Amino acid sequence: MSIQIFILSKLMENNNYPYKLKKQLSEPIPLDELSGLTESKLYYHFESLAKKGLIEATEIIKEEHRPDKQVFAITDKGREELPKLIYKLFENADDITEMVIALANIKYVDRNKVAEILEKKLKTITNRWNEVSQFDSQIMIDENNENFVKFMADYFSTKVEHKIYWLEELIKQIKQEEI
Repeated sequence: MSIQIFILSKLMENNNYPYKLKKQLSEPIPLDELSGLTESKLYYHFESLAKKGLIEATEIIKEEHRPDKQVFAITDKGREELPKLIYKLFENADDITEMVIALANIKYVDRNKVAEILEKKLKTITNRWNEVSQFDSQIMIDENNENFVKFMADYFSTKVEHKIYWLEELIKQIKQEEI
């Protein structure tokens, strides 16, 4: 879904062709390599979006001694679907790292709705953490597992507190239009 949001958002800016988008992803930081995005995956997503009617081919650029370049544009249906895909990505993401593409394209959605989605996610995480942290008193600790239990409790506590902190920070920055 992230790749399709990326494609649609780039086509909102101007018509483009797959190879050029792949090149934009690789410079200056090779985000395509870091994300495992190959040319075949990118072309697959272009084809998928075209089949759904979200994008359409508008022209073919022919250059001597080079393959033809098919230029795509976003359709009206694609403009309608882009915000829905962004909201869905926010809803389905388990971590902020999974929200990067949605955050980069937040200008195409209602910030208040995004904040509501994230606040709901934050409430779920906080409630779940409150439930889980009550299990501490039920764990049988003896000299054989004391270090293990302490290590795991500290690890999970730090991890969840970190996640809660950054989610709160993200919500704040979205509401203040800093992101």
